[in-house]
Order: sequence, then C-alpha cells, then structure tokens
Amino acid sequence: MGDSATLASVFESQTSLLQEAALALPHQFSQCTYALGHIRQAVYLCLSCARDAPSSPPRGLCSACSVACHTDHEQLELFPKRGFRCDCPTRALAHSCTLHTTLEEPNEKNVYGQNFRGVFCRCGLPYDAEKERETMIQCLTCEDWFHESCLNLRERPLSREPTPAAEPAGDDDASDASSSGLPPPLVRADDYDALICGECVRNVDAVRRVAGSPGALMVVRSSEDEPWRVIGQDEVDPTVKADVEGGGEQAVMDVPDPSAAGDKRDRPPTEGQEPQAKRARVSPEAEPSSPCLAPPQDPRAAGLLSRLDKVSSASNKSVSEVNTSSGYLGAGDVFLTEGWRERWCRCKNAKAKPFLLEEEETYEPPEDPDSGLSLEELGMRALQRLPREKAIDGIMAFNAMRDDLMKHLRPFAERGEEVKETDIRAFFDARIQELRSKRQ
Repeated sequence: MGDSATLASVFESQTSLLQEAALALPHQFSQCTYALGHIRQAVYLCLSCARDAPSSPPRGLCSACSVACHTDHEQLELFPKRGFRCDCPTRALAHSCTLHTTLEEPNEKNVYGQNFRGVFCRCGLPYDAEKERETMIQCLTCEDWFHESCLNLRERPLSREPTPAAEPAGDDDASDASSSGLPPPLVRADDYDALICGECVRNVDAVRRVAGSPGALMVVRSSEDEPWRVIGQDEVDPTVKADVEGGGEQAVMDVPDPSAAGDKRDRPPTEGQEPQAKRARVSPEAEPSSPCLAPPQDPRAAGLLSRLDKVSSASNKSVSEVNTSSGYLGAGDVFLTEGWRERWCRCKNAKAKPFLLEEEETYEPPEDPDSGLSLEELGMRALQRLPREKAIDGIMAFNAMRDDLMKHLRPFAERGEEVKETDIRAFFDARIQELRSKRQ
C-alpha cells in the first residue's frame, strides 16, 4: 500500500489477500495424522530440527504439524509420499508435538530417501526455489523429483541463476515454455500423464516390459553425436492381438459363432481313444488366465535397460561409460501417456504395483470452515463464542474505538484533505501507547 489510498482500494486489497490465503491454506490444521497410520500424504522436512540434531536421521512432518508445531521453523516441502506416518509426536524429534501429546516410538516402517536430506534427482542437488530455473517432475514410483535436463528433455542451463521474469506467451510453443525463460522441453507436460524414472523402470518388471512401446515414451539417441529423440509415440492399435500366456506366437482364442448358440456340436473323433463316460469336474472358481496385453518391446529399448543394470554393479562407471555398445543411449526414463492405466496388462506375469493399477488416494486435512471469510465475519464468529459478559465488553470497546477514530478523521473531512496511511497509523499508535500507560 502506498502513502495514500482510497477506501475502495484498501477494501479491494484486503479482499484479495483473503482470497489468496483461502487458496493457499484452505484446510484446518488441528489434528496430527499419526493416528491414521502409514498413508500417502503431503510431507514436510523441518530443516531447523535437522540442524539441531545433525547426528540423527532426518524426519518428516504432516501438514498439520508443519503449521501448528513447527510454524516458526525453516521447512522444505517434499510433497506427497506414500506409506508415511508423521514423525512429529515420536521420540525421533526433540521438538514436542502440540497436536498429538502422547510421546510415541520412532516410525520404523517409514522410508527416508534422499529427499529427507534436502537433495533431489539423480544429480543429488539441493532444491532452492529462488535459484532453480528448471521444472522438476516427480516419479510415480519412488516419488523423487527430477530436473528436465536430467531426464534429457532439454539441455542443462548454463547456470542456476534467479528465475527471470516470464514473457507473455504468444503461441503454443511459448505457452509450453517454463517461466524460467527456457525453451520448451522435448516431451511437454501435455504429452504425458506420469513419469517413472529409469531406476524404477528397471526395478518394476511390469513397467520394464512396456518401456519404449506405444504409450510408454522414452528419450533416447543412437550415439552421443545425435540429438535426443522420443520413441513410443505411435498410436496404440486396438486391432493387434496380444500374446496369450502359454499360447506361443500370437495365439488367438477361438470364439464360437453367436448364431450357433444352443446348438449341439459333434465332438471331433480322437484316434485311438475310447469315449469316456465321465469327465473330471472343473471347479467353478477356476478362471482362465487373462491374456497378456503387453505390446512387443523394441529390442533396442530392452538392450538399453539391460546395459543400465550394469551401473549398479559398476560403481566406478557412469551411465555414459556403460552405454557404449550399439543400440539406444539414455537414462531409461518412461513417460506414460494419458489412459495408461486402462491399457495396463493385468495378467499374472505383470506383477504391477497396486498404485500402477488403481489411482491411490492422497490424504488431505479437513476443510477449514473459516477459510475465505472476511475479517468482519471472523470477528463476529469469535464474538459469538465468548461468554456473554466478555462479548458485551468487547462490543463496548469496539464502539469506543470507532467513535475515537471518527473524531480523528472528522477534521480531514472538514478541510477536504486526503487521509494517508501515516494518519491512520498515528491514531492506532496513540491508542496502543494509551493502553500501555494505563497498565503501568
């Protein structure tokens, strides 16, 4: 707010601030999630507590404890993590929890990846929102965050300087560029629905089998002198028959003619075999195995993943040193396009993780009923909760302050002068000084 302002501009500014606060914090943070067990939820790292106990492993907080218990601490948002239980009320943190007052034992089942040390991506760099120029993308499986350049979606910026001001977008290409002023990435955000990093692709067989096939994009190149390109952009052909488990090459199930429904068909004779009086009863619970829907994989993509497997056993080699033979080069990351869950193979050989088959639920705190209310409405609610005697005293004090403010502003109206911010501050400063002198 400047040195002077109209009543309308003050009201508009206050309304805007309330709307921003309601969008940023629409929930109430009055209950720690420890009692809910290990759930997928937003997790925060308390850097202040980590610095106070450098010998102890870092721990995580739920969103309620980050606001209610550690509000004056330096924190880093780690975003959703699955199977996580809040560490705030446990002995692992010296700072006591104000929401869950019972002291609990440390959470042994929580998984603390490198994000809990404040570093991200396969490059292991810390995240600084003030200096980071690149967009970071979260892996669906390990839930780590990766730079676009580390995913080979763009060249690495020359420096991680403060983000420049974004220029207005004039076309589709410019609108897809990040606010950092960098050019659009090789695979744009609208081109895929989820990322699975190369390490997780190699560790999850169901993803590994489809890597590089239509709908499972990979960024590769044939040599270090060539530019990066995307494979797997071909449309999925619904008419292609998938291999049926145990059926050999593209075994196709025999579907009877609907027009012959209800008719008896002669049993084909079997040479050298007498007719059997009875057949073994088949259990009604037995169901035929689901056909394997995994599309044929590009052998060069499979070769890339096999060569990347050697990185874990060759600690003194980098990815580029391992990828020297013929075939694709790359990090093995997979970008799944829209509708990938509907196309996912569900045969018994797929061995897919549950969150790959069904979208998992992420916990959110209950909505705050006071979110978005004006200061006047909040004041009236607070007044209604007070005992009758205190409510009357509060109303009388408000009326007295209102009358004094009107007396302070009346001379400005009579002289036709503009009321400035300093004039309002002078009034309230005088009131505060008067109250302090009465208490002494």
